[in-house]
Amino acid sequence: MSKLTMTRRTFTKAAAVTAAALSVAAPAGVALAETEVDAKTTGEVKHIRSACRGCGKMECGVWVTVQDGRVIKSEGDESAFQSAGNHCAKGQASLQAAYHPDRLKYPMKRTTPKGENPEWQRITWEEAYQTTVDAIHANQEKYGNETCFFMGGTSRIWAMGPYSALKNCFHTPNGIQANQICKGPRFYATNLDASNAYSWMEVVGRPRVYVQWGGASELSNYDDSCRTTVDVATRANCHILVDPRQTNLGKEADIWVNPRPGTDGVIANCWANVIIENDLIDEMYVRKWMNAPMLVVMEETFAPTRSSSAAKSASIITRLLKESDLVEGGADTRFMVVNEMNGQLSYYETAGCGGWEGEQWEPGVWGPGKEANQPGLADTGQTQGFVPDYTPFPDGLYPALFTEEGGREVTLKDGTKVHVRTVWENYIDFLQDYTPEKASEITGVDAEVLKKAAITYATRIDPSTGYGNGGIQYMLALEHACNGIQNNRACDLVAGITGNMDIPGGMRGSTPGWPCMDLAMTAGDSKEMGRFSSEKILGKERFVMLGSDCAPGWADATSVYDAINTGKPYNVTCGIGQTGDFMNQSNSIYAAENLKKLDFWCSIDLWQTPCVDMIADIAMPAAHWLELDCIRKSQGSSGAFGATVKAIDPPGEAKNDLEIVVGIYKAAGVPYFDDAIHGAKWLEGEACVDGCNEVALAGFRIPKWSDYKEEFQKNGWFDSKVEKPDAWGCYRRYQLGNTPVSGGFPPFPKQMWHQGWNTTTHKQEIWSTVLESWLVNGVNNGGIPVKDQFDGEEFSLKEVFPRFKEAYHGPVTQPELYADENSFLMTTGRRQGTYFHSEHRQLPWCRELWPVPRLEMNPADAERLGLQQGDWVWIETDKHKIREVVDLYYGIQPGVVNAEHQWWYPELKQADHGYQLSGVNCLLDQYAQDRIIGSSNLRAYGVKVYKATPENSPFGNPVPCGDDGTEIIHTCDDPRLKEWLPDYESARGEA
Repeated sequence: MSKLTMTRRTFTKAAAVTAAALSVAAPAGVALAETEVDAKTTGEVKHIRSACRGCGKMECGVWVTVQDGRVIKSEGDESAFQSAGNHCAKGQASLQAAYHPDRLKYPMKRTTPKGENPEWQRITWEEAYQTTVDAIHANQEKYGNETCFFMGGTSRIWAMGPYSALKNCFHTPNGIQANQICKGPRFYATNLDASNAYSWMEVVGRPRVYVQWGGASELSNYDDSCRTTVDVATRANCHILVDPRQTNLGKEADIWVNPRPGTDGVIANCWANVIIENDLIDEMYVRKWMNAPMLVVMEETFAPTRSSSAAKSASIITRLLKESDLVEGGADTRFMVVNEMNGQLSYYETAGCGGWEGEQWEPGVWGPGKEANQPGLADTGQTQGFVPDYTPFPDGLYPALFTEEGGREVTLKDGTKVHVRTVWENYIDFLQDYTPEKASEITGVDAEVLKKAAITYATRIDPSTGYGNGGIQYMLALEHACNGIQNNRACDLVAGITGNMDIPGGMRGSTPGWPCMDLAMTAGDSKEMGRFSSEKILGKERFVMLGSDCAPGWADATSVYDAINTGKPYNVTCGIGQTGDFMNQSNSIYAAENLKKLDFWCSIDLWQTPCVDMIADIAMPAAHWLELDCIRKSQGSSGAFGATVKAIDPPGEAKNDLEIVVGIYKAAGVPYFDDAIHGAKWLEGEACVDGCNEVALAGFRIPKWSDYKEEFQKNGWFDSKVEKPDAWGCYRRYQLGNTPVSGGFPPFPKQMWHQGWNTTTHKQEIWSTVLESWLVNGVNNGGIPVKDQFDGEEFSLKEVFPRFKEAYHGPVTQPELYADENSFLMTTGRRQGTYFHSEHRQLPWCRELWPVPRLEMNPADAERLGLQQGDWVWIETDKHKIREVVDLYYGIQPGVVNAEHQWWYPELKQADHGYQLSGVNCLLDQYAQDRIIGSSNLRAYGVKVYKATPENSPFGNPVPCGDDGTEIIHTCDDPRLKEWLPDYESARGEA
């Protein structure tokens, strides 16, 4: 494709010239809307710098214009380098959400039984808090603390109480969290291999080769997206798309790798194979910062032994050779290698700060290096950052990647002779199942395309930089085909072997904060606050990693619903939902039917969603992002942080979620704030919100929230490279010692640092010692390998590598599902510009643009089935059937369809709001899950598709209808859309 070369400066110059020319020809057309607004203004006009949360993921910088006390528009903020001044349709429609007539405005309690159309009674906040707390405590007294659970949704961080704060308040480990199927598997995979959340890539760092994998980030994402993605892709030397459907921007890609859905792990392992075969690895990184040279005992008769490496809390039993295996009194923290320089054994020591034999290492020492050299960064308002040179091995040491043919013979301390080979040799053996030819047979991608993509990614465009072309922006799709952890590990290792970990444009982890800027997610700063124990977390019986001492932090959603249904392993009877809903994972119908059995449920939300109207006993109204104050750090690796700043009061008595969480703490009698700092254990109103934000600002140069907001309004978004040059401003932090901290930004003293990564071996682990210990060596299973809960297969030693396994309901495992002409392999969850998961279906601007859910289908398949653009079709599995509209698209291969997810219909005045009519997760097998951490099988499963007709549709109508026959809104001119237009007259602030 032709590359774009215009920069922000040249665009500004060109725009100025164009504007001048237009002013001569058509002066009346310049800024007409703004002129009209100003002419009508009788009161104050304010421009408020803020962070848009219209999508819940990407924190785009925006300016909000408030006229006469009303928000009249929002637009992109030029200081927000992470979003490049972009402001999408979802964000601009936020004013329609803020002023929507259907907003929840007051606390309410249900007055009719669940299952009927609910009736609600307005109550006070005090009654809402106390009723909720009393109901939970009553159930806990009867069944134990674990009887309650919390349901959390997307990462609007002021509303993430279910992830931590509410668990701490009620001392339960159980949370149904959206991160089980969104981001969490990627975070956990990199936590196993390197450090938490190193799946995030510094897209704003302008990688020279941009790899867009499994997501349309030009439309929506949760790190760097929209305009940022477009700018990066069009300015990169090469843009590689890996996706079974051609995304909007994908048509401009230089290379399109379009695999069969669910086979991403094969592609990544194939890339690794090709990169190694073509000698394109970063040899210094592989030898020194991966566990590649460490030795593995090959004899099956060898009993793996323990390591007490302090770097990882997990109980480790491993085949990796340690000094303690060789000599009495030897250290089990010393992992053995062969020194290529003299042929003798040497070691890496993981105790203390860590180091190679003979190495003297000090934390925080940069050493020689140079400024990064990423093209175009100055034009985006970013600084380059410093790239240290690789630190050399100690004199006389160079760990070998290969041993003698057949392995090296060593004698164990009991006199037994065994053979050892390096992790690298074992990895190469593993990758022989993923040659381009074999990968082509599995994925359907031509072998030459696979080779070209891998070689293009790994061949350094500018070797003088001393680092690679950039990371891999691998996204949500990799998590959803029952092999998410291993798929993500495979991509992580490709980035590792090419030297693209923590480099400019590479895999950097989460943006820093002081100390973390996660607010309600991590709760307050009271020293009296309790902490929950994960000992009884639901799901660990089926997925042992959930109960391990390196667990990902969520309860398994399906296991929670099972416990409600069966009372096993214990009764689950009550809880609170905050931004969460039951439609995002597991089988939606199974989830809803069991949630209705709860003794008590409280929902905190903006709307009367299916979860509120079907399940809740108490509903608490939450403020919209335009109505609240909250610090905000970028989720991804941009290094940006700023704030969401209150522009207007919320309607009625709606509150900032932060204040709601504190109110629940107060009703429960659990201190939230450190009263020595804040003057009270609980605060209310603006003082509460200020206090929460100042907990997050602790240690920052601006500790007061009001001062922070003032500087943000004046100077714009903060850049972590500038604010913390000795940490975020420096790359290759694994050499400095601060990479082991989550996100690589340590609010901890240097004596807690150690070199390398946050793993057992301090290295990025090709051979996963954690998965080996828990799944293969059965550290918590009597030494017996754990079994896959779906097919009963024992985990084998191949699991230490990113092994691919077919989706449980895919065409290889269940070919009978694909036997007739109506059978398709379905993928779901694509991004589009108007909706975010289940959000915005009631916003007129969004709904008129995209009135109905669409099923993408190749025109050849449609012609074969007699379908035309816009036809309603049934999509069916043995669990349920739903309807969506055919959308003909050549960008998806024949035999595959792509459905939209999480549709419900707010216009239907019934308790369930029609979530079963088009909700794609109603089709799921709730027990088809990721075999390691339980993520739902949301993509790559078999369906039947056929035309919806009057004869096979309820009410004789192919258009989905409510229980009374009322059609959903399915055209852009439906008069019901006008009923949702902004209500500017309702009370705002206290009623």
